[in-house]
This record gives sequence, structure tokens and C-alpha cells, in this order.
Amino acid sequence: MDFFADPVGTLAKLLTEWLTGLGLPADLITLILNALGVVVVGTVALVLPLFTIWLERRLIAAMQDRVGPNRVGPQGLLQTIADALKLLTKEDITPIGADKLVYNFAPILVVISVITLWAVLPFAINVYGADLNVAVLYVVAVGSLGTLAIMLGGWASNNKYALLGAFRTVAQLVCYEVPMILSLLVPVLLANSMSMQKIVAGQEQVWFIFLAPLAAFIFFISSVAETGRAPFDLLEAESEIVAGFNIEYSGMKFGMFMVAEFLHAFTVGALTAALFLGGWQGPGAEQFPLLGVLYFVLKSFACYFLIILMRATFPRIRIDHMLDLNWKFLVPLSVISIIVTMVVNKIFPAVGGDSTSVFINAAALFISNVIVIWLALMYANNSARQIRRKEEAALKLNNPDILHAADDHGHAAPAH
Repeated sequence: MDFFADPVGTLAKLLTEWLTGLGLPADLITLILNALGVVVVGTVALVLPLFTIWLERRLIAAMQDRVGPNRVGPQGLLQTIADALKLLTKEDITPIGADKLVYNFAPILVVISVITLWAVLPFAINVYGADLNVAVLYVVAVGSLGTLAIMLGGWASNNKYALLGAFRTVAQLVCYEVPMILSLLVPVLLANSMSMQKIVAGQEQVWFIFLAPLAAFIFFISSVAETGRAPFDLLEAESEIVAGFNIEYSGMKFGMFMVAEFLHAFTVGALTAALFLGGWQGPGAEQFPLLGVLYFVLKSFACYFLIILMRATFPRIRIDHMLDLNWKFLVPLSVISIIVTMVVNKIFPAVGGDSTSVFINAAALFISNVIVIWLALMYANNSARQIRRKEEAALKLNNPDILHAADDHGHAAPAH
């Protein structure tokens, strides 16, 4: 029964007793236990992409009416392992004139930046790596290392196409960090803490996605853009700049960039689950932490499925539209979301565990968010119409023979 109530603590106690029996000092035992925890979490994080890559390929194939991997192993389950073995056996090439130290370190750094995020993920009430009181700040700081790694990889490759891909990193990843950080402030305000465990604990009665759906949406979209995946895959954009920042990488070095991308996508799902979907919260999760781990994994995969759906269905966003979406839409909305959260919490505070005040606070936050979302959609719709009218007017002015008629709604119709 002790194991099911505290699995990690029970295993740590057994190992401590065994190592103490060997005559090891207490400081060395603590170091060994911490190192063992890092190895276990890191191994799980590195092995997980072997499954998620297969899952994503199969799901996207089903969405696009294709077959997907189905030859190597049952239902193609071993295809990712075969791909990894192929990458390991490919020739390792370093371009002439490349900065060898930076060039070889960039793939390692991009993987480290994702794995270290798992250190603060709350898998259950007592299953986590570290309960930092500044965990949200840690997520922002460590996540930016991936951006730095991509810039270093493109710059150190001594290739103009790789350098252009690295420049796009500045245009996309750096700017999308702004709404992501601002949206992270909302769960911090709701939980009155930057600790991931306390943020999850603060969702015991109501998940934060119901209190702040706008912040949840902004965090999710900006985090997907941070991964550099479709429809935000301007970092690579094979049809435009050959292959982007990683064009000069081969073998397992290229594979490390791919592993980091797929692992980052799942990690975004895990962070969304922890910050807005209650994390490990669920029936019986406090009494049986392993059940909390199951809840957390299911919620994470649900968010990951949405990321896969976006990749399978949406076309790539044009770079100017992508930047407009960030600076003219997501950033102002994230600021408004913070202001709304602070004002509503001040007017309708949730007093302790009083169910009545909690319900009033939750209802007020939800209604205010719905109003802001509705106003934002109206503004976006009107702005899109104005832009379309300007483009059609410019097209008429420059090409009078192309457009010669208008439909009933006032929109120009092309000539046949």
C-alpha cells in the first residue's frame, strides 16, 4: 500500500537503505539518487519520440487518406527504430569553414533545452523532478535555449541558406515568446504562485482553461509556433530555402533536431495540461499517484493530438501574416487577458475554499473571457475585410483588365 501511495518515495527509501548498507556516505547516496532520477526522466523523454513519431505519421496518414508506415514490424511500429538505425549509420559530415565546436554542440543543446523542461513537470502529487518556486520562469528561460541552438546551428554551418533559416528564427521564435510569456502570467495570477505543483493544486475545483480560455488559447498557439512545426514551419520551409537552418547537418546530428522537434511538441501538450487542464488532478489521484500519472499523460496526449491535427490540416502561414498574427493580435490579446484577470479577481475574489465565492469568481472570469474573445473575433473579421478591399482596389488600379465586374456583395469578380 505504501508503494501505491508514494511510489517514488518508496523506491528511494529502499535504495537508500541498500546503499547505506554498503557503507556509502549520505551525501554520495543523495547524489546517486538525484543522478538516477535524471537518468530515468531523461531516458523516458528520449525514448518517447520513438512512439510519438510513429503515432503522428499514422494519424496524419489517416487524416489525409494515406496508409503511413505499415511494413517494419506490426502496423509499422518498428519503422522509427529502423529510421534511427539508418541515421546512426550515415556519414557524419562537417562542412568546410564551419565553426566545428558550435556546429557540433547545437544539436546537443536543442535536445537538452527540451529534456530539461521535464524537470519541473508535475506528473503526480508526489511524482516530479523538482518543485521550484519559480518553475514558470524556469520554463521560459530553458525553452529559449532551443532558439539559441537553432541560431547557432545555422550560423556555424557556413552556408547562406542555413544562415537565412537562422535569421527566420529571430523573426518567428523570439517574437512568439512575447505572447507566450504574457499568457503564462495568467495561471500564475490565478494560482498566486509560479510553482507548477501549486498551479496544478490551484485547479482542484475548476480547471484554469474555464477561468482563462483566452490565455490557454494564446499559450497553446504561441507554444506551437515556438516548436517550429506546421503551420509555423518557416524555420525550415523546404520549398523556399532548400531545408533551412539544418541543411548542412547529416546523420544523427540531423536526427537530434528532429527528435527535439517531436519531443518539444509533446512537451507543449504536457505544459498545457499542467497549466490549464488540471495536470494530474482527477478522481483518486491524491490517494493513488499512479492514477494521477495516467490522467496527466492522457491530457498531454489530448493536447498533442490537437498539435498533430494542426500540422495535418493547415497550410503554411506566410511570414508577414505570421508576424501580423503575433504583434497585431496575440500580443494585445495577451495583455488584455492579464488585465481582465486582475480586474475580475479584484472585484470577485475567490475566498479560500468557499464554494460560493469560487463559483462567482469562475463565472465572472469565464464570461469576461468570452466577451473579449467575441470582440476580438469581430475586430479580426472587420480588419480582414478592410485588407481585402484595399488589395482588390489596388488590383483594380494596377490591372483594370483583370477585374471588371462585382458580385452582389460588392466583391470584385475575376474576368473569364
